[in-house]
Amino acid sequence: MGAFARSGQVGNLPASTTGFVGRKHDVAEVKRLLAKARLVTLTGVGGVGKTRLALHAAADLRRAFTDGVWFVELAHIVDADLLAHTVLGALGAHDDTGRDQTSVLVEHLRDRQALVVVDGCEHLLDAVAALADTLLRVAPGLRVLATSRERLDVEGEHLWQVAPLGLPDPQEPPRGVSYPALELFAERAAAVSPEFALTAANEMLVAEICHLLGGIPLAIELAAVRVRLLPLELLRDGLHDTYRLLAAGRRGGVPRHQTLRAAVEWSYALCTEAEQNLWRRVSVFAGSFGLEAAAEVCDGSLEVLSGLVDRSVLIGEQGVDGVRFRLLEPLRQFGRDRLRAVDEEESLRRRHRDHFVALAERGEREWFGPSQPDVQARMRVEHANLRVALDHCLGSAAGHVVGLHLVGTLWFYWAGCGALGEGRRWVDRVLGLACAPGAERAKVLWVGGYLATVQGDLGAAVGMLEECREYAREVGDESALAYSTHRLACTKLIGDELDRAASLFEESWDRYWKLGLLNSNVLLARIELGVVAVFQGDFDRAAELCAEARELGERYGEQWATAYATWVLAMCAFARGDFAASEALARECLRVKRGFNDLLGLVLAVEVLAWNAAARGGASRAAVLLGAAHEIWSSVGYPMFGSRYFGAPHGVCERAAIGVLGERAFGVALRQGMAFGSEEAVGFALEEEPVVVEAPPPTPLTRREQEVADLVAGGLSNKDIAVRLVIARRTAEGHVERILQKLGFSSRTQIATWIAERQRVV
Repeated sequence: MGAFARSGQVGNLPASTTGFVGRKHDVAEVKRLLAKARLVTLTGVGGVGKTRLALHAAADLRRAFTDGVWFVELAHIVDADLLAHTVLGALGAHDDTGRDQTSVLVEHLRDRQALVVVDGCEHLLDAVAALADTLLRVAPGLRVLATSRERLDVEGEHLWQVAPLGLPDPQEPPRGVSYPALELFAERAAAVSPEFALTAANEMLVAEICHLLGGIPLAIELAAVRVRLLPLELLRDGLHDTYRLLAAGRRGGVPRHQTLRAAVEWSYALCTEAEQNLWRRVSVFAGSFGLEAAAEVCDGSLEVLSGLVDRSVLIGEQGVDGVRFRLLEPLRQFGRDRLRAVDEEESLRRRHRDHFVALAERGEREWFGPSQPDVQARMRVEHANLRVALDHCLGSAAGHVVGLHLVGTLWFYWAGCGALGEGRRWVDRVLGLACAPGAERAKVLWVGGYLATVQGDLGAAVGMLEECREYAREVGDESALAYSTHRLACTKLIGDELDRAASLFEESWDRYWKLGLLNSNVLLARIELGVVAVFQGDFDRAAELCAEARELGERYGEQWATAYATWVLAMCAFARGDFAASEALARECLRVKRGFNDLLGLVLAVEVLAWNAAARGGASRAAVLLGAAHEIWSSVGYPMFGSRYFGAPHGVCERAAIGVLGERAFGVALRQGMAFGSEEAVGFALEEEPVVVEAPPPTPLTRREQEVADLVAGGLSNKDIAVRLVIARRTAEGHVERILQKLGFSSRTQIATWIAERQRVV
């Protein structure tokens, strides 16, 4: 993966917040299975501890996977089509293209050595099985650790059944022997009641309670927190009563499922009526939720939420917007069942939808202003809930218009916060519905045209934008006409039709001005006209337009669009030969775009920094930056340097670097940059920390022999090498023989491996 050190631990495993009792043998066995199998699935009843076991085993294996250990949570994914997209997001491999997301995953993981923990697969079995099978076939360094109530049934899958925690014989006293179930009960009880301890006087009673709970960790934890309020005898009697009710109401079923159900039912019964109501209602949320959402959607108060936290029903955690709460999946499913039983599900889902529509509307209003960074952070943490709201909208004809509204309103999130690919998916899905023409559909059309343009899908973009313009002219929708004209201008800019682009940008600016509109899009219309001026060689005009846009953006506290003005000013400074100013402006742009995870903004700034490096004699640095840009462009979708005007300085930079370094050294440096993730690329571009580049070890080969070795590594035969180097075939054969002798090798494959290892050093 290159010699540039990553900052921090590679991966995204969540930190453990509680102890881990009685699973030492399980952890060892899971690690042993992963050493010999590439797919291991942990199966077992809900609440038995599959997730916690997977996380602990994965944490122990971090050092074995140079490209990281990654956690992918699936519990809140409803649409199987979002599976690959979700995995990509968890891996930090953002992709905003229109490409098939499975293909992007294959490309990302093909040459990596990584462990991916996929948690909660049972509701997406077919999709997870197909994806795992595809990835494991093409990525030899990949290991997958899955948790599921059922096996994936994929070739090569190894299973580990996660059993309940060990218990003593119910007829025999523990006699001082340590049992994991009892240890867990005592640990959790002491956490809420510090004076509690497991003693000879109470261990039989604790053992009886743990037997009633079947040794299931989640059930034990739910019961243990009750010791603060109830004596152990009442805990035991309450569980007995719940079992009798379940036995009377149900027949059959897996005993361990019934055990967890009994524990949850009993915990629910001990809640106050207000706590029961809130437990049911918060089950509509996906992932976590904040206090404001709980109040508006569920009529929940902080007092009642705190009560559910105290009872270990909810987990409280610090978020970007204050304290947030979440339900463990078995408890969320129980709450959802209860919600359906009292016929509240549809009304709560509508309230959930309306809350997040209002959140999106608020975000759109606040996007143009100083709250912009807070807006993107808030929307990012609510991503799972926004998906649920969109799914609900599009699930019935009655919600289609609201769905159109929500997809269009979120334009700032799709375009500004690194969610182009998912935004395009929702656009295509909602436009495929049988919705009559109207203002909401028109907005989705221009938003879709915007996203498709950045992805390089110009045909689709023009189709959507022309449809929007036609509708706008027919009904006199001046706002839709302004936005669609602006975005059509962008397709002409990308398509190298500069005069037509300039005309449309001017037209859109006039339309915005007459409507009295001022927002990030309006700023962009001026900035993009500045880009046209750059490509036409009118740098004074470009600088004037973007200095004005920058001043206007700064006056209102807008950062996202304003950073694009800074980027254009960096290009103008570069064209004037003021490389110091150009680099400073490009870095300023890069710092802002990093905060928004705006891949297009990131890569444009990195490009300018590469040009400056080459112009100032830093050929090696320029090549690394070009490699980094290449990888980010592949995630954006459209490498703009492929166009005539965007491509000119890129080509000059590349040729200059090759002229100094030579083809081979340039290729090595380029691959260094291509090995970066986006965060590493930004860190390198900003020179935030010293980067040590290891030189390849000295070679015993002559320059000509090194050339021959490179060609051998490229798969060329002796005959092909002779043709390539314009030498006799016998001469080529002699070079290969001497290379083998000097390196102590016996095969051409060993030469290829040696070359690859030397390149990997850098």
